[in-house]
Amino acid sequence: MMDPVTIFFLSLFGGVTIFILNFLGAIPVLFLKRVSQKFLDMGLGFAAGVMLGASFTSLIVPGIEYGGVFPVIFGIVVGSLTVALTDKFVPHLHFLIGKEGADSRIRAVWLFLVAIMLHNAPEGLIVGIGFGSGNIDAAYALMWAIGFQNIPEGLSVGFSFISTGKYSRNKAFILSTLSGLVEIPLAIVGGLSLTISQNLVPLAMGFGAGAMIFVISDEIIPETHRIGHEKLASYGLVLGLIVMLLLDTVLG
Repeated sequence: MMDPVTIFFLSLFGGVTIFILNFLGAIPVLFLKRVSQKFLDMGLGFAAGVMLGASFTSLIVPGIEYGGVFPVIFGIVVGSLTVALTDKFVPHLHFLIGKEGADSRIRAVWLFLVAIMLHNAPEGLIVGIGFGSGNIDAAYALMWAIGFQNIPEGLSVGFSFISTGKYSRNKAFILSTLSGLVEIPLAIVGGLSLTISQNLVPLAMGFGAGAMIFVISDEIIPETHRIGHEKLASYGLVLGLIVMLLLDTVLG
């Protein structure tokens, strides 16, 4: 088992890396008037495919190999319920379906930001869990996979803010960038949580996978299918899955 200091810096590196790629994805918001909604939905489909592949190749399968199927299953259930309960009780605002969670007088812009952070949180967490598990090659594959899918996510979030008509390009870019910051501390939390006991590794891997799969089904797929772009989004999902399998094979 690696020492906590090493895990801290590896998790920090992973969190910063995926944040930077989210930042790069948001940059076109400053220069382009618009991006086709078809392209954005296909990009989000790609992100979903990467996340789905990573859930199995980098979390569920290694977790089962490490500690057996039942801790992983328990982690999947806990991860899914955690995201569901957070979505239910934390006040936030979606661009389309409106306000969810507890009542709040917080300004709409911050509620939008909270909604995106809730979506991004599992991504940071699983990158840290990857490094904390001790399988460094698989952790790097997971980091790059999450990072690459952060690029279309950063782009989509930025243009979603612009599409409301309430935010300038600069503000949309800043908000999209801020939404990715949550990934850095959560990557550190994910990594350091496994320094308590290596027995937590399969449970933590299941937790990360469950949280991510829930986000895919509850948020990303409905978002990409809402205005008739199901086929393109599905093509993107398959492409993302293929990219994740290649990354896992080459780097893992």
